[in-house]
Amino acid sequence: MATVNLLTDQALGAEPPAMTLTPTAEAKLRELMQQRNITNYGLRVFVTGGGCSGLQYGMVFEAQPRPFDTVVEQNGVRLFIDPTSLIYLQGSTIDFVDSLMGGGFKIDNPNAVASCGCGHSFRTKDSSTTDEGESCGSGCGCH
Repeated sequence: MATVNLLTDQALGAEPPAMTLTPTAEAKLRELMQQRNITNYGLRVFVTGGGCSGLQYGMVFEAQPRPFDTVVEQNGVRLFIDPTSLIYLQGSTIDFVDSLMGGGFKIDNPNAVASCGCGHSFRTKDSSTTDEGESCGSGCGCH
């Protein structure tokens, strides 16, 4: 398991972190973990097949990282990323967006060449493609 401490490692000139959290996402994660009384947990961020663009994001709270996970720690908030998902998520930023339509976590992924309008699925240049304009069924179209 590799652990990345964003404050220390960036100051020492290490490689960019596997993932980062915006201050808004960090605050929302703290709030959710406090509400659920799981302040010592981390957020597993992963990629699975599916969605209208071929790959989709997933997130779940877990007590401990698994063997071979990359653990990113930012101001006490931990992210757990498995090696396969890390290939697709490297350099991504997680934000929390609150709008009139509701709030949710959004991943800004520099590896995505196309994404669904709802932001839950994406495609990389090396992943299989879908037809332009195919819909995921949520009323949004792929871009």
